[in-house]
Amino acid sequence: MARYDTLIPVNVITGFLGSGKTTVLARLLRSPRLRDTAVLINEFGEVGLDHHLIEHARESTLLLENGCICCTIRGDLKESLRDMYSRSERGEIPSFRRVVIETSGLSDPVPIAYTIMAEPVLQHHFRLANIITVVDAVNGAGQLKTYPESVKQAAIADRFVITKTDLCGPETAASLQAALARINRAAGVYIAATDELDPEQLLTEDIYSPDVKRAEIDRWLGGHGGEVGPADGPDNGHSHDSGIASFCLWFDGALDWTAFGIWMTMLLSRHGENVLRIKGMLNIAGVADPVLVNGVQHVVHPPTHLDSWPDADRRSRIVFIVRGIAQERIEASLAAFNALANSVTASAAE
Repeated sequence: MARYDTLIPVNVITGFLGSGKTTVLARLLRSPRLRDTAVLINEFGEVGLDHHLIEHARESTLLLENGCICCTIRGDLKESLRDMYSRSERGEIPSFRRVVIETSGLSDPVPIAYTIMAEPVLQHHFRLANIITVVDAVNGAGQLKTYPESVKQAAIADRFVITKTDLCGPETAASLQAALARINRAAGVYIAATDELDPEQLLTEDIYSPDVKRAEIDRWLGGHGGEVGPADGPDNGHSHDSGIASFCLWFDGALDWTAFGIWMTMLLSRHGENVLRIKGMLNIAGVADPVLVNGVQHVVHPPTHLDSWPDADRRSRIVFIVRGIAQERIEASLAAFNALANSVTASAAE
């Protein structure tokens, strides 16, 4: 299998009905940096890039004006990706170095992530990149209270793009941002009406981009405060009415890699449906530089490394976004696994 960072990255753009996903995607595709991008649109989406495009895309793969390939997902994502890759390899369509998938407004993005990362053929050619969730400033806060799909889309996001802030007051927009932060403080926030929506910041800069790993770690941990630890009280975790909580655990001392792997496997096997995201920077015993982990429910990216610690603090820090699982339970179970591993290591050394 090819090195993970050399696989074709697949970005997912999701968001609730009417949030403006298509407008955001069309705006991003204006960039010449995305000329070698393939676009897959869920054929059940409420709006296409435009009506004429979707009519024809149902019949064939199209070349957009900016050089991107565009087609619709015909029922099965893995078949669409396999077909597009095969046709590119045969020279029937232009080659591409990135895929962007626009989901329908009521979809759960997790099965898409699972398909990309776990399907035997696809995982040899593709990897999951950033998940971008588009949120409507006018209706977003109400949708988060009413529709579980909206909450799920927010919980697994790597980036938020907030649209329609020009149609509501600043208090409404601020309230929405606060609601999103309670669900997912690790995601970067961009305002469509005022921010550039740089394709690099939204799509191409992720944890497997060698030049921006450190910046990505800063995004992951920036919302959780440098000195906030699990023992600092209930304000460390951020709960949502749906039972979703976002929190960061910090651990002194090195973690045993084998124990951590067994622990995470057991956690995801038992609670994978309720562990929406894990993002962490770990101090692993015997490894000089930090190891980065990143997971979406049952599926976990291969670990990667930073070339050095970002500062003098060598504590492990892990961001969790979970549903219905107590922070203290997760912290205690990992601490117990690591303590047992350290005990076994010490006994073996005697």
